[in-house]
Amino acid sequence: MVVRALVVACLAACAQRVPAPTGDRCADLRRLAVPHVTIDSARVVPADEYTPPAHPAYCRVDAIAHPTADSNIRFEVAIPVGDAWTGRYQQIGNGGFAGLVPEDDLVQAVALGNAAAGTDDGHASTRAVDASFAVGHPERVIDFGYRAVHETHDAALAIIEAYAGRAPQHRYFTGCSDGGREGLMEAQRFPADFDGIVAGAPANYTTRLLSSFAWNANALEATPGSYISSQQLRAIEDAALAACGGKDGVIDDPRACHFDPSVLRCTGAPDDHCLTDAQLVALAKIYAGMPGYYGLTPGSEAEDGAWAVWITGSAPGAAGHAVARRFGATFFRYLVHGDPHFELRDVHFDRDVAAAEQKLGAILDASSPDLSAFARRGGKLIQWHGWSDPAIPARASIAYHDAVARRGDPSAFYRLFLVPGMLHCEGGRGPSDVPTLDAIEAWVEHGRAPAELVVKNTTRSWTLRPY
Repeated sequence: MVVRALVVACLAACAQRVPAPTGDRCADLRRLAVPHVTIDSARVVPADEYTPPAHPAYCRVDAIAHPTADSNIRFEVAIPVGDAWTGRYQQIGNGGFAGLVPEDDLVQAVALGNAAAGTDDGHASTRAVDASFAVGHPERVIDFGYRAVHETHDAALAIIEAYAGRAPQHRYFTGCSDGGREGLMEAQRFPADFDGIVAGAPANYTTRLLSSFAWNANALEATPGSYISSQQLRAIEDAALAACGGKDGVIDDPRACHFDPSVLRCTGAPDDHCLTDAQLVALAKIYAGMPGYYGLTPGSEAEDGAWAVWITGSAPGAAGHAVARRFGATFFRYLVHGDPHFELRDVHFDRDVAAAEQKLGAILDASSPDLSAFARRGGKLIQWHGWSDPAIPARASIAYHDAVARRGDPSAFYRLFLVPGMLHCEGGRGPSDVPTLDAIEAWVEHGRAPAELVVKNTTRSWTLRPY
């Protein structure tokens, strides 16, 4: 902690060495000295009252951090001008394998009056499923795993203090999917970075999650007859809702659901309303999950943005096949084997999953249940997960919470909320939004722990209580 304090002090001190001002404090930041950071541009973005989200004028800084010779961490800092700043700092997480600065989310944070920052995680790509950056660049894998978010935090605070003349009063991190993983990674590795963290649907056990994508793909492609078409998903969902009493198409707690897919077994010629024995085997594997990980919950298979996007795709092996399959393929090709020709059918789950974890677990997995340092310094953590998530099983969040709880009751600093009917980070028949930012601010700034979260869609509301 002493070394950490000296580093932060150095950053703040170095950031004050600004040449003679030009009269434009934002433009002056182009000549700001921050260790191993190059500031490419600094300019004021005018206020916009008409294009949602309406936002105040803000100083936008685009920069690159080079903590190693092979690092190229692009990041952006946005600071509301004058009295528009609330004094809060909000850092935004990424999705997938990142590759882009989350600019739209930064503007939304500025619209709330927050100074904000986000990073591309150390590599450039327009495709979130692309992990080709990893081949021959082990430092960039580390940047993606945890270093880019931390470097962005340190540099952003130095830039904000140089511009505003004061440090943020409160520091928050918000993210979903890989952004949720990043939030948990920060709490585990860098517990002093943030006062409050919101981790939505976290991909925190990354090596097992991405291996499970290969498991699901191989289940659907095990035999020529195993594949479940997107047209059959409606019959599966309807049967699950009938078995589990889903109200308004939502199963509020899938743990109480005991759905037997064999009720869909074809008794005549196969069609879109029944499943063959080979398809039932594949479906059972997807619900059960890869050994050592977790399966998906029933009840939202046919939802827009659910299994047809993530699990089954348009056709087995087709270019428009499932998003999860593409994530699994790029993971094993580039991160695990470094072979762009590696195929998912060649994954041997009895050895490749362990090999992936041994090679990458310490870098990518935010699975440590030890949050004691984060708790000691007063940090607060809200984790949330949609029960109908077709990408990252909600049970993975429960498992992480249970692991933390085995070390002692974490409710004084950590709460998990499970959201009925919500898909991956958003969408589905459940609530359209989860008010976690308001909740974490109230907890950090006023000591009001979230005893419940009230969420709703257009026809129904739910009162969520901590798991």
